[in-house]
Parts: sequence; structure tokens; C-alpha cells
Amino acid sequence: MEDSYKTIEKPGFFEYEEKKSRFLGAAFPVQSEEEAEGVLSSIRKEHYKARHHCSAMVLGQKRDRRRSSDDGEPSGTAGMPILNVIDGAVCTDVVIVVTRYFGGTLLGTGGLVRAYTQAAQGALRNAGIVTMCRCREFSVSLDYTHFDKVTYYLKKNETAPVTGERVLIRREPVYADKVTIPLVVQSAFSDLIREGILSASDRTAQFADGAEKFMALH
Repeated sequence: MEDSYKTIEKPGFFEYEEKKSRFLGAAFPVQSEEEAEGVLSSIRKEHYKARHHCSAMVLGQKRDRRRSSDDGEPSGTAGMPILNVIDGAVCTDVVIVVTRYFGGTLLGTGGLVRAYTQAAQGALRNAGIVTMCRCREFSVSLDYTHFDKVTYYLKKNETAPVTGERVLIRREPVYADKVTIPLVVQSAFSDLIREGILSASDRTAQFADGAEKFMALH
């Protein structure tokens, strides 16, 4: 199973106009075909006067559940270009719907492909693409005498030295008889970070493991 994948963190919208036809792009994060169908149904109801509601979805960590619809547009001019936008961004768990209000002028095959592509790209861009990483939640309990040294170590190692990607997040410490620091760490770096904490605490740190799940570290 992969340790990361790309998706979107929120809905995104974009409007593109071509010869008085309006193309309203809407990108939504979804987890199932039923959820994607719900998005499409909602947009159809909101824009019930529009002529076409073309769409594409990609689901699953392997990006192996996919579907597209031209919704009455000439074959290959709408659904597939939208799907190509999702594939070009290597995203998953996303549905994009592009609603067209016809402006009275035929656009031809090339014009349709360009318009649906532009609307889908804008919606996806405005939704904000994020990388979801396999992460481990755990907390570390320390004597106060080691707190500053461990905090310094964690701050220094928040990002990977070569790629600069975020590898851990520190939550607000909890102060009691000992200080407890809740952490979220990329699973691939978990053992390394734990060893660094042990070294910084003279091997006195104690760990409490939490869940492993995919998260965006930002």
C-alpha cells in the first residue's frame, strides 16, 4: 500500500466563458460513488436550467475507480477532458462537475474540449491539492528537565533534510507531573523520530501510541 496520495482539501469553483456559453466548474472531495452522485444531483438541482452537467470522478488510493460522463455533449468532448484534468494532477477521491449554460453558438469539438478542460482545471486549482501521508499519532511524556532539548530536536526535524517535506506536527503540550507532547509523524519517519527523542531525553522518554491514518501535514 502506498504511503501517500494526492487529493483536494475543500470544494473549489471556477467559471469559464466561451462565445457566451458559461462553463461552471465545481470540484469536490468525495469518498464514494454515492457521495459523488450526491454532489452531481445537488448541482443539477441548483442549475436546473443548464443544458449539460458533465462530470468525472476518480476514487480509491490506487485511483482504479473512475467514471466520466459527456451528458449529451459530443462523445469525448467533455467527460474525458475533465477526467484527464484529474489524471494530470494525479489526484484521487475527487469529483469534478462542469455545468454548461449554452450561449447560442456551437463551439465545435476543439472548443468544447478547451472549455471543459479550462473549467475543470480552474475548479481543481481553487480546491487546493494536498498530499495525504500515512501518519502515526503518538504522544511522548518527559521530565521537565528534558523538555527544552526534545522541543529543540523536534523543531529542527519538522521537515525532511533533502526534500523539505513536512514530516511531523507538534500539538500543544500538556503540563502535569510530566510534560506530554502529542505528535503526528509520517509513518516512514516514525522510528527515526522516536530514536531522536530518546537520545535527546537521555533515553527516559515514554511513548503512548495512537492511531495510524492518512493526513495532510500542513
